[in-house]
Amino acid sequence: MKALVTGGAGFIGSHLVDHLVSQGLDVIVVDNLSMGNIHNIRQLDRVRVYVEDIRNKEFMQRILQEEQPDYIYFLAAVASVADSIKRPAETHSVNHMAVFNMLEYIRKTDLQIKQFLFTSSAAVYGNLPELPKKEDSRVEPLSPYAIDKYSTERFVLAYGDLYNLPTVCVRFFNVYGPRQNPSSPYSGVLSILTDCLEDNKVFNLYGDGTQTRDFIYVEDVIQALWLITKRHTQHKRHTQHEVFNVANGVETSLNSIIKTYEKVTNSTLRINHMKGRLGEVKRSVANVDKLMRLGYATNWSLEAGLREYWEGEKNEASRN
Repeated sequence: MKALVTGGAGFIGSHLVDHLVSQGLDVIVVDNLSMGNIHNIRQLDRVRVYVEDIRNKEFMQRILQEEQPDYIYFLAAVASVADSIKRPAETHSVNHMAVFNMLEYIRKTDLQIKQFLFTSSAAVYGNLPELPKKEDSRVEPLSPYAIDKYSTERFVLAYGDLYNLPTVCVRFFNVYGPRQNPSSPYSGVLSILTDCLEDNKVFNLYGDGTQTRDFIYVEDVIQALWLITKRHTQHKRHTQHEVFNVANGVETSLNSIIKTYEKVTNSTLRINHMKGRLGEVKRSVANVDKLMRLGYATNWSLEAGLREYWEGEKNEASRN
């Protein structure tokens, strides 16, 4: 079996690549390395990496035709809300048009794939008051990033239904773990916190810290993606043309996160209080019942995940 992972040198993508290799799949990665790093792929000798932009239609079509992947995991994206507000056109070209172009090519050529998995985001839910967020909850995308993620997942699911393509979508909540780049504008808050605690830097806290998120350790994310792939192979009706929240199902405030991480690291964070950011979601937590019905269960509590993340980062720093 062969899998294509776009954005496979990035944070989540590289962990997925490692897992796919461990499962015996032949893995192809397409990544322009704008945010990814080739060194994130731990088993590079067993992976074919193409350093290319996913917006290059001719290249992507050639790769699909030459490689004939069984599974496609579409993780490449402009992944920052703030960046999407500054660069909405570029965000749209990456987060929507590149996916649409691939779907169109698959449709027109009748490329035989077993699964096309698109990674969407909890950002699609916006600030509507209903919690926890279910896959059929109302949505209110507040940024170009969120708008593109929602519209693209609708395209992916509708294309699957209309043209009998094996499509599925996942909505990531707040993923954290090793290989997040704290200096990246796409970085999650926990990688920035890690960097600040590690080097005694000042952390810019936007708003009052009462904003909440549903944090999930990257290994639980990979478990969820692989579970969806396995269940699709066994019982297509349970996953095909569906969308799944990928989260822990636990709501945690940023203030609480800071306290927990200070406990884990036995240190005190230096904080610079800033105004809240435009387009930021105030509260977020997922209902993960749909994923659990496939057999999903999280293995990492927040404290355990933070402890593993911290130890891993310290070990990586000592090696360097």
